[in-house]
Amino acid sequence: MCLIILANVLNRFETEAIASCYAFSVLPLYLIAMSNTTPLPLPPLSVIPPQIACVADYEAYAQARVMPASWAYLNSAAADQLTRRDNRLAWDAIRLQSRNMVSMSGGHTELTLLGTRYKHPVFIAPVAYHRLAHRDGELATALAAQAMQAGMVLSTLSSVSLEEVAANTTAPLWFQLYIQADKAQTMMLVKRAEQAGFRALVVTIDAPVTGVRNAEQRAGFTLPPHVTAANLAGMPVARQHIAAAGNSPVFGSGLADGMPTWDDIAWLVSATHLPVLVKGVLNPQDARDAIRAGVAGIIVSNHGGRVLDTLPASIQALPGVVREVDGRVPVLLDGGIRRGTDIVKALALGASAVMVGLPVIHGLAAAGATGVAHVLHILRTELEIAMVLCGCKRLDEIGKEVIWQP
Repeated sequence: MCLIILANVLNRFETEAIASCYAFSVLPLYLIAMSNTTPLPLPPLSVIPPQIACVADYEAYAQARVMPASWAYLNSAAADQLTRRDNRLAWDAIRLQSRNMVSMSGGHTELTLLGTRYKHPVFIAPVAYHRLAHRDGELATALAAQAMQAGMVLSTLSSVSLEEVAANTTAPLWFQLYIQADKAQTMMLVKRAEQAGFRALVVTIDAPVTGVRNAEQRAGFTLPPHVTAANLAGMPVARQHIAAAGNSPVFGSGLADGMPTWDDIAWLVSATHLPVLVKGVLNPQDARDAIRAGVAGIIVSNHGGRVLDTLPASIQALPGVVREVDGRVPVLLDGGIRRGTDIVKALALGASAVMVGLPVIHGLAAAGATGVAHVLHILRTELEIAMVLCGCKRLDEIGKEVIWQP
């Protein structure tokens, strides 16, 4: 299985050939350049070493190539990070049921979602500030999405503007939207996404306030000067509120007064021709309200554990949401996916597709567009292998019977 990204596709980046996902050449390690107190990050890999055999292997290589404070932002979660831990453990606790001697003739991983045909069900989740991980940021990620024929969701907090990303990739793009306090500013972002050719809007609903990010606090994280929220350039900056001792830090700030409600989702659905999905649903009641507001899809997600700690793992919440939705709109999922078998489990429990975020950032930090493409290639390879071993030649054959029951 050899994949080559041609130089003319990579003409905006330092080009690298992508070889087999299990047969990458080894380059000598770079020496760590030392500052007075902290080792400077290593440069991105030019060639992927064979020691990177699975998605999880990328994490250590990524950490060595990102400043410590930025790593704390990208790779940590809220409070004690219990939900982030459980996102992974919950996948491990589910067992698959194999099936043998089934014809695989004509097998494929294609699906149709919101009117678009996709080659496989692995999407790139929205993650802010890719330039914290690699100098080319979202441009490199979008290039990898194009090469791997993957859908990509671009964050409102992208470090490259939505127009520039759209102009430099043919990957199918969705735009993740944070509803702004001023509806005019929200509509400005929506119209820009429409005009740039984005195919859907993904409204994040589970982060009206920032989570308690203790790891970031300890690391003293602030955005470096070269990384900005490019899509929000020129928009008013939210007023900072510092509560005096004894005063209400949140409810006394005025912030709660302008938080979005389901009425805002209904308004948005009526104001755009793009399908609107909501991301951050764990509670079946939220799924019910979302459908009542007219959404075209629901994404089961706990924000990677980055907002409210001690929430259930996304895969634990999926069955309840699927039951409530009852096939009325597609349900997607993100959170903790590291293996193709995880994708099979999600589809078996009712998801139409999955999104991966942190593994993409790890691949990006380690090796730019090549690393992201490799992450997606590994996941698709593992997905197809697991499908064969579970006796499923198409995604619609992956049902509850694939999950082992004692």
